[in-house]
Amino acid sequence: MSENNSGIVRNGFCIYIDTFCQGAVPVVCDQNGYVIFETELEAQREIVDNLLIHLQQFLDGQREYGDAIAVEEYIVPVTVHADGTITDEVGRCFGPRPD
Repeated sequence: MSENNSGIVRNGFCIYIDTFCQGAVPVVCDQNGYVIFETELEAQREIVDNLLIHLQQFLDGQREYGDAIAVEEYIVPVTVHADGTITDEVGRCFGPRPD
């Protein structure tokens, strides 16, 4: 993906969760900031991978059933700007690193 004249580096997908105090926020990050998935399928696979871990924890007696099967994460298209910030489809801006 190439940078255009408006300073936009690329489009991608973030995994969000709804919080009580902050509303919808990206939830998956690493040492470099929010994780941007190139495709929606990659983001979906990340959510399923996390769900599989929760299910195994339930089977191992480490997690309650209701918590294990609950999926609160969802995928949001985002734009990654040259400075590392991301904006989503409704104009919320995050980054470049979570606080």
